[in-house]
Amino acid sequence: MIPLILALALQDTPASGSGGVSVQAFRVTEHIEIDGLLDEAAWASAAPASGLRQREPDEGAPATEDTIIRVLYDYDTLYVGVLALDREPARVISRILQRDTLMQQAGDNSFQFAGDDTIALILDPFQDHRNAFLFATNPNGAEFDALVTDESPVLNVDWRGIWRVAARRTRDGWSAEFAIPFRTLRYPKDASGRAWGFNVERLIRRKNEDTLWAGWSRAQGGLHRVSQAGRLEGLRGLPRSTFNIEVKPYGLAGVTQPPSPDGQAQPSEGQWRLGADAKWEIQPGLVADAAVKPDFAQVEADDQVVNLTRFELYRPEKREFFLENAGFFDFGTRGSYETPPFLMFFSRRIGIAGTDEVPVLGGVRVSGRTGRQTVGFVDVVTDSASGGPRTNFGALRYKRDLGDRSYVGVMVTDRHASGNAETDLGVDASIWATPVLQLEGFAARTSKSGAFPDSAYRVSAQYQGFPVYLSGEFLKIGPGATTGMGFVTRTDIRRTDGKAQYTFLPHVLGLRSFTPFVGGQYLTRVNGEKQDTNWYSGFALTWDSGESLSVTHVRGISVLDGGFALADRVPIAPGYYVLRDTEISASSSPKRSVTASAQVSLFDNWGGRLSTVSVALQLRADTHWSISLSEARSQASMPGGSFIASVTALRLGWTPTTRLTAATYLQYNSLTRRFVANFRADFIHHPGSDLFVVFNEERGTEAAPSLLVDRGFAVKLNYLLRL
Repeated sequence: MIPLILALALQDTPASGSGGVSVQAFRVTEHIEIDGLLDEAAWASAAPASGLRQREPDEGAPATEDTIIRVLYDYDTLYVGVLALDREPARVISRILQRDTLMQQAGDNSFQFAGDDTIALILDPFQDHRNAFLFATNPNGAEFDALVTDESPVLNVDWRGIWRVAARRTRDGWSAEFAIPFRTLRYPKDASGRAWGFNVERLIRRKNEDTLWAGWSRAQGGLHRVSQAGRLEGLRGLPRSTFNIEVKPYGLAGVTQPPSPDGQAQPSEGQWRLGADAKWEIQPGLVADAAVKPDFAQVEADDQVVNLTRFELYRPEKREFFLENAGFFDFGTRGSYETPPFLMFFSRRIGIAGTDEVPVLGGVRVSGRTGRQTVGFVDVVTDSASGGPRTNFGALRYKRDLGDRSYVGVMVTDRHASGNAETDLGVDASIWATPVLQLEGFAARTSKSGAFPDSAYRVSAQYQGFPVYLSGEFLKIGPGATTGMGFVTRTDIRRTDGKAQYTFLPHVLGLRSFTPFVGGQYLTRVNGEKQDTNWYSGFALTWDSGESLSVTHVRGISVLDGGFALADRVPIAPGYYVLRDTEISASSSPKRSVTASAQVSLFDNWGGRLSTVSVALQLRADTHWSISLSEARSQASMPGGSFIASVTALRLGWTPTTRLTAATYLQYNSLTRRFVANFRADFIHHPGSDLFVVFNEERGTEAAPSLLVDRGFAVKLNYLLRL
């Protein structure tokens, strides 16, 4: 298999972008006022780029509304100006002002545009055809940024760059000005005169029309397909900082009130902390981060979830120190519409034990590009807490480019505590054999003190064409393949999966697409003992208006060699069970001021029925206010018992300006009788610098619903210094 992969990789040819489109950057000396209006004389002097084409609904057709792009730069900043012309300017949709909400995560972990007209652009300074910076805005000037890693649609939306944008509605549509400091971008030492990868996407929400300057093909396109981008040329004399160092000291003051097990209020405890984060660009494209006593007080509370499976829940990382270039550390498989089957590195293993926070004493991280290599290194020390000893976490990631879009890589993780060590080693590869055929694989060896080493591996193939999509994979995870720093949903398995789908474009009854699909999974223990088998079929519908509906029906068997407690309360006995599951999902168009979605699951397994109904409603009353309400209600009726559980969540958001956001998040879990409240305000008082005000309260246990479990209030101030 490996020789075949290498041979195919060597056959890769450099990406041609999309027809070789390019735009010339124009150097300026005059001041550019970032007000959303392209009224300076320099904008008229810059060469325009236009000719966006549709990805949806009519692939390859010219956009129904013109978009004109110009690029300027001076001694320290790159400027991108976009005229989004529209013959019906009053119908342009713009309700979002809050930062980082212009795109939303879908069920398959990819990101899609939310409900507004949007302009997004990517920059690939290394022109490595796989990694890029993404920036987006809407007619309100809302900010969105993310990192694209290895052309994955799973964006790192938690990355936060330092840049500015402004937008204005005009009588001809709307316009936007992006101002991106070169220090925010990483680019090679010899970048002067070299072309950068560059692409622009525009969403006209009332038409649900998606257009791109390059890479508009449904099969090979999309903004995340960096290899299909056009070129930005003419950048010369780019700046280099003397020290390339950023320091962000912080101070925190707050109070906490500990639990009251006897029902009596406990005295509050004051908190005073100082710390700092630092960033150093060691060489162009390679960045070192260091943190001393980092604090994560501003991180929003996790969503309340009732675990209706027999496996551990997966929760996303939200802490800033672990977010930049986080995709570089991906090793394994995240799966699709499931918890990740196998990840060698999962940063929430660091500084979090169950639901308790473990103090992080400090850490160092190095990540970035050097030549045709992608490298990542992290080393973090946590203090003793929650019954655990002081622990050192280390990880090393290396990937080498093959051809234009492929790579081979290696990863090592090591966790040391009180003489006990867990060291894991793996190699992986991603090969684009053709523009639409991707081959992937990894092999990992895990070891743990007092246990025999074990292994995990996976091979897969995806034909990502249009209208045909095909995928198949084989995954093996040994009985002892537990990782010291990773996430493993289930061990002792051999799993074979396959899926096929075809997309029709009927253009009748307002339908935009009809996608039927079939698939299945066969799972055994490593010794061949049969465990689970299922096959599924279904379809997905989308309308021109933006509404969607999908239906999936699953049939199969499930074998439990050992019992477990469903939702930690209803015993499920070992045995052989017949499985049937019907899932229906529907959502209204995101272009509406009031949006709704619903999911229904009727799951027959383990000798009983588990039904779940989830509904969500969101109202954007105007640009500054948003309200969302959701409820997930589950009812289980099993031979060993039954229960009804509801998780209700209310989120109130207020965004008076792009620099100030406040949100209140309230959650109640009826099963555990747990109430969680979180208030968070963020004022960006200086680019890259924040003032946070945070309040958290948690109440309730099954025995005492009003019992105070935790309460805290904190004010945190940081300030970014660039040297």
